[in-house]
Amino acid sequence: MRTMNTAFDNSYARLPEKFHVPVVPDAAAAPALLAWNRPLAEEIGLRLPQEDEQTLARYFSGSEPLPGSQPIALAYAGHQFGGFSPQLGDGRAALIGEIVTPGGSRVDLQLKGSGATPFSRGGDGKSWLGPVLREYILSEAMHRLGVPTTRALAAVATGETVYRETPLPGAVFTRVAASHLRIGSFQYFAARRDVEALRVLADYAIRRHYPEALDAESPYETLFKQVMKRQAELIARWMSIGFIHGVMNTDNSAISGETIDYGPAAFLDEFSAGKVFSSIDSQGRYAYGNQPAIGQWNLARFAETLLHLEVPVEVLEAALSEYPRLYQTAWLDLMRRKLGIFEAGPDDETLVDQWLSHLEANELDYTLSFRALSGQLEAAGGPRFAEVEVRWRERVRAQTLPVEEIARRMDAVNPLFIPRNHRVEEAIEHAVSGDYGPFEALIRVLAGPFATQPGYEYLAEAPEPHQRVQRTFCGT
Repeated sequence: MRTMNTAFDNSYARLPEKFHVPVVPDAAAAPALLAWNRPLAEEIGLRLPQEDEQTLARYFSGSEPLPGSQPIALAYAGHQFGGFSPQLGDGRAALIGEIVTPGGSRVDLQLKGSGATPFSRGGDGKSWLGPVLREYILSEAMHRLGVPTTRALAAVATGETVYRETPLPGAVFTRVAASHLRIGSFQYFAARRDVEALRVLADYAIRRHYPEALDAESPYETLFKQVMKRQAELIARWMSIGFIHGVMNTDNSAISGETIDYGPAAFLDEFSAGKVFSSIDSQGRYAYGNQPAIGQWNLARFAETLLHLEVPVEVLEAALSEYPRLYQTAWLDLMRRKLGIFEAGPDDETLVDQWLSHLEANELDYTLSFRALSGQLEAAGGPRFAEVEVRWRERVRAQTLPVEEIARRMDAVNPLFIPRNHRVEEAIEHAVSGDYGPFEALIRVLAGPFATQPGYEYLAEAPEPHQRVQRTFCGT
C-alpha cells in the first residue's frame, strides 16, 4: 500500500489556543468511499495511492489521520437569523490541515460529520448521508457555473446509523476551502473585547487573502473594502444563476469571498423574487430577492468588529455605502451577458427588470427561459413570448457583433443544467436505498452545465408541479 505524500503547513493551528481546540475525529465503523474528486486532488497537489479506495475511505472518514494533519475545531460566533450567538464554532467539523498548492495558494481540508467537538453544544457531531451528497453536488455544480465556492473532495459512508427524526445512514464530507475564516470569526473576539486576538486574526486574514493590504496606509480599512468587493461580486453571481443560499448567517459569510455551507441551499425553478426554500427561514429573511441587502447587513457586522482596531466609524460607513453600487455593477454586467448584451447601454437595467417581471408574472422557469433566448434571437418572425421581446430584440441586434456570435456567447453563460432541487432530492432518496446511479449521473452532467448532453435531457427539464420541492433542510 502506498501512503500519501502531502506536505501540510498548518498555519491556523499555529495561532494561539483561543482560536481553536484540538480534536480527534471519530473512527468510522465501516468506511466506504462514495465519491472521490481526483481532478481536485491533483489540482491542489494532494498525492494519493492509486485505486486504493479503502485507504481513501479511512483517511476521509477520519478513521486514520493523514500524515502531517493536525485536526482542530475553529472558534467563531455569528448572527443567526438576526440574533447574535457569542459562541458557535465547529460543532461537527474538523479542519485537518492546510496544503500549499502547486500554484502557491493555500487551501484548507476539512472533515464534516466526523464527530463531536467542544463546540457541539450537545450534538453528536455527525452527518447523515443526505447533507453530504447535497453539498458534494451543489458545491461542484457552483464551481462549474463559475461561482467562487468551497469544493468537494470526498464523500465517505461511515457504516453507522445517525439518529435524527428517524435512523439514517451516516457519512462524512471532505471540503476544500480557501480558508474557513468567517465574519463570525471576527465577531467571536469582538464580543469578548479581545483586541489583541482580533488584531492577530485581521493580520492573518490579510496575509492569507489580501496581501495587497499589507502596504496600505490603513490595512484594516483595505481589508474591509476587499472583503466587501468580493461579497458583492459573489452575491451578484448567486442572483444571476437563481441560487438561494438559505442561511446567510454571519458565520456562513466567508472572508475569502467563497460560497460556504450548502445546508438548505436551492435553485429557483419558476422565478419569484420572494422565493424561500429553507425550512428554518420562517420569516423569509434570506429569500432570493433579499440576498443582496443581507450581504450588506452582514458586512456592517464585520465593520463593527474593525472598530475595535481603531478604524474610524466614518471611514467604515463611507466604505459600506459603496456596497450597493459594487453589487449593482457586478449584477448588471452578468445579467447583460445573459440577455446577449455585450455593449453596455443606458437603459439596460430597465430591460433586465422588465424581463424578470415577465418571468415572475408568468411563473416561468428561470434557467430554461434564459437558455431559450439564444434560439429566439436566431428565429425569424415576430414576438413569441411578450412585448418585452420587441425591446430585447432591438437592443441586442443594435450591437456590432453578429447574431451567431451573440447566441454562442449567451449559451456560454446561460446553463442548460443546474442541480434541480427535485433531482438532488431524488439522488439522495435513491442513495439511502443503496442506489447511487442518480447521484453519479448528476455529478457527470453538472460537470458540463452549458453543453447539450444527449441522453441526459431529462436532467435539464423543469419539474412538473407535483415534483417541485417546497422545503429544504439543514444537515443538522
